[in-house]
Amino acid sequence: MAREQWESSGGFVLATIGAAVGLGNIWRFSYIAGENGGGAFLLVYLFFVLVVGFPLMIAEISLGRRNAADAISAYEAPGISGAWRRIGWLGVISAVLILGYYAVIAGWALKYFAGALTGDLWTSARTGYGQYFDDFISSAVEPVVWQAIMLTLTSVVVARGIKGGIERLNRLLMPALAAIVIGIGVYAVTLPGSGSGVAFLLAPDWSTLGSPAVYLNALGQAFFSLGIGVAVFVTYGSYLGAQTRIPAMAFAVTIGDTVFAVAAGIAIFATVFALGGDPAAGPKLAFITLPQILLQIPAGNWIGIAFFFLLSAAALTSMVALLEVPVACLSSRLGWSRQRAAATMGLLCFVLGLPAALGYGPLSGFQPYGMALLDLIDHVVSNLFLPVSGLLIALLVGWHLDRKLAAQAADLDDRFAAETWLWSLRLLAPAAIIVVLLRSSGLL
Repeated sequence: MAREQWESSGGFVLATIGAAVGLGNIWRFSYIAGENGGGAFLLVYLFFVLVVGFPLMIAEISLGRRNAADAISAYEAPGISGAWRRIGWLGVISAVLILGYYAVIAGWALKYFAGALTGDLWTSARTGYGQYFDDFISSAVEPVVWQAIMLTLTSVVVARGIKGGIERLNRLLMPALAAIVIGIGVYAVTLPGSGSGVAFLLAPDWSTLGSPAVYLNALGQAFFSLGIGVAVFVTYGSYLGAQTRIPAMAFAVTIGDTVFAVAAGIAIFATVFALGGDPAAGPKLAFITLPQILLQIPAGNWIGIAFFFLLSAAALTSMVALLEVPVACLSSRLGWSRQRAAATMGLLCFVLGLPAALGYGPLSGFQPYGMALLDLIDHVVSNLFLPVSGLLIALLVGWHLDRKLAAQAADLDDRFAAETWLWSLRLLAPAAIIVVLLRSSGLL
């Protein structure tokens, strides 16, 4: 059976931006930036995106298109030998683990969208949004139900294939999401006092650069936001036609993802500062701080509906990309139909996500290393699995593969561009990843 391909390069770019743009850009970027000093964190984050993320994205897409195969088979192709052939497994396992807990947070967003739409969210102001959120996540039923709904929607889209499911969804949602985030941002910066929020994100506090945590969190956020190391770009690249220029596509995706994250950050921090919120409120920023603030501004309930739709829809496009990784493997290696593979992996991710869904309720007493289960999985995957996977990919393409073959597969015909890319993978990306990992472990 012929392998599916994207209908157009534009469809690939929208789908790939959709894969990258998700909770990492809106929910996670905002609170991570808030906890790490705002502007200084942003500069470190942009450095990692350009020096580590962009070269690795080109490498992953080229590996996928070169072999036109699933994320495991892509590393078993000619020219790759020994233990290097097992890298794909790490990416696929990471995708499954991330999707398991990602669906839990996506379920939170969908619950809030439904509450904003029906008005239930706004009437909860009588008891306070902190209590509303705590009651929800501590329930033994509700988080599981919303997690299941998001995974069901994801499985249905993936089961419909590349053109009819994934590409169609992103063509519909991504322009709408861009319009929403720009609209909310424009509105937010008109609020009195919003300038302090914009300055917090864009004007660096250089003293925060002395903290190793800033670098670790910035690298983890770059991987999490772009989707590096979870085999998404390898998988999506395998559906890319030979006529499409990979560097241009990777650059468009990198810029689109970064602009989306910064625009969402400006919108959130402008609103938070305008009404006296705490930018370092942590993971609960979107679910407690923002609803409280939105009630204080004109048309805040409508802004809330748009924001939580944005959060839910962005989560869905990323979940679709994550689920496609193992589904493509099952379809290719075992000959399963898309429908069977999507249903099976959707159910598996649901089961794997249950501890995270119940981690603030029935399992709240179980906190390894003093962390809730969801926070622990997020920390391990984002700050260990993804950087290690990225490090291995950089070393594989930079040192193990034939350099001419690697550059040719990446559409880098210009010698200077090819050499710059290869040396980024050989030295800059590995050095940045290793230094941050050593500093985070206390060895440096």
